[in-house]
Amino acid sequence: MYWDVVEVKAAPEYRLFVRFKDGLAGRVQLRREDLTGALAPLLDAQFFEQVFIDCGAVAWPGEIDLAPDAMYAQVASQGRERSSVGEIFDWK
Repeated sequence: MYWDVVEVKAAPEYRLFVRFKDGLAGRVQLRREDLTGALAPLLDAQFFEQVFIDCGAVAWPGEIDLAPDAMYAQVASQGRERSSVGEIFDWK
Protein backbone atom coordinates (compact mmCIF):
# COMPACT_ATOMS: atom_id res chain seq x y z
CA MET A 1 0.00 0.00 0.00
CA TYR A 2 1.05 3.59 -0.47
CA TRP A 3 1.17 4.07 3.31
CA ASP A 4 3.72 1.31 3.90
CA VAL A 5 6.64 2.71 5.89
CA VAL A 6 10.04 2.39 4.19
CA GLU A 7 12.12 4.42 6.67
CA VAL A 8 11.74 5.17 10.38
CA LYS A 9 13.95 6.95 12.88
CA ALA A 10 13.29 7.56 16.59
CA ALA A 11 13.64 11.07 18.01
CA PRO A 12 13.33 12.54 21.52
CA GLU A 13 9.98 13.12 23.20
CA TYR A 14 8.17 10.22 21.54
CA ARG A 15 8.65 11.47 17.99
CA LEU A 16 9.32 9.43 14.89
CA PHE A 17 10.52 10.42 11.45
CA VAL A 18 8.76 8.25 8.88
CA ARG A 19 8.96 7.96 5.11
CA PHE A 20 6.23 6.16 3.24
CA LYS A 21 6.36 4.09 0.06
CA ASP A 22 4.90 6.95 -2.00
CA GLY A 23 7.63 9.35 -0.80
CA LEU A 24 5.60 11.30 1.77
CA ALA A 25 7.80 11.92 4.80
CA GLY A 26 7.42 13.75 8.07
CA ARG A 27 7.23 13.69 11.82
CA VAL A 28 4.83 11.63 13.90
CA GLN A 29 4.28 12.74 17.49
CA LEU A 30 3.13 10.09 19.95
CA ARG A 31 1.38 11.37 23.06
CA ARG A 32 2.76 10.17 26.38
CA GLU A 33 -0.76 9.75 27.78
CA ASP A 34 -1.59 7.30 24.95
CA LEU A 35 1.37 5.04 25.76
CA THR A 36 -0.47 2.72 28.13
CA GLY A 37 -1.26 -0.98 28.16
CA ALA A 38 0.56 -2.80 25.35
CA LEU A 39 2.26 0.48 24.36
CA ALA A 40 3.62 1.22 27.87
CA PRO A 41 7.12 -0.14 27.04
CA LEU A 42 7.51 2.77 24.60
CA LEU A 43 7.79 5.13 27.58
CA ASP A 44 11.34 3.85 28.07
CA ALA A 45 13.59 5.95 25.81
CA GLN A 46 16.06 3.13 25.16
CA PHE A 47 13.24 0.80 24.17
CA PHE A 48 11.63 3.48 21.99
CA GLU A 49 14.89 3.79 20.03
CA GLN A 50 14.66 0.10 19.05
CA VAL A 51 12.02 0.98 16.44
CA PHE A 52 12.14 -0.94 13.16
CA ILE A 53 9.95 -1.68 10.15
CA ASP A 54 7.97 -4.92 9.98
CA CYS A 55 5.99 -5.58 6.79
CA GLY A 56 5.48 -1.86 6.17
CA ALA A 57 4.51 -1.01 9.76
CA VAL A 58 6.48 0.76 12.49
CA ALA A 59 7.27 -1.83 15.17
CA TRP A 60 9.22 -2.60 18.33
CA PRO A 61 10.30 -5.86 19.95
CA GLY A 62 7.50 -7.79 21.62
CA GLU A 63 5.10 -7.48 18.70
CA ILE A 64 4.31 -3.81 19.35
CA ASP A 65 3.32 -1.94 16.21
CA LEU A 66 1.49 1.16 15.04
CA ALA A 67 -1.03 1.47 12.24
CA PRO A 68 0.75 3.00 9.22
CA ASP A 69 -2.47 4.46 7.78
CA ALA A 70 -3.01 6.59 10.91
CA MET A 71 0.60 7.82 10.80
CA TYR A 72 0.22 8.60 7.10
CA ALA A 73 -2.83 10.75 7.83
CA GLN A 74 -0.94 12.62 10.58
CA VAL A 75 2.03 13.35 8.30
CA ALA A 76 -0.18 14.31 5.35
CA SER A 77 -2.11 16.76 7.54
CA GLN A 78 1.16 18.58 8.31
CA GLY A 79 1.15 19.69 4.70
CA ARG A 80 4.86 19.30 4.17
CA GLU A 81 7.23 16.85 2.69
CA ARG A 82 10.93 16.70 3.53
CA SER A 83 13.78 14.81 2.01
CA SER A 84 15.82 13.80 5.03
CA VAL A 85 15.63 13.04 8.72
CA GLY A 86 17.89 16.02 9.44
CA GLU A 87 15.56 18.45 7.76
CA ILE A 88 12.59 17.22 9.79
CA PHE A 89 14.31 17.56 13.16
CA ASP A 90 16.87 20.25 12.29
CA TRP A 91 19.68 17.76 12.88
CA LYS A 92 23.06 18.46 11.31
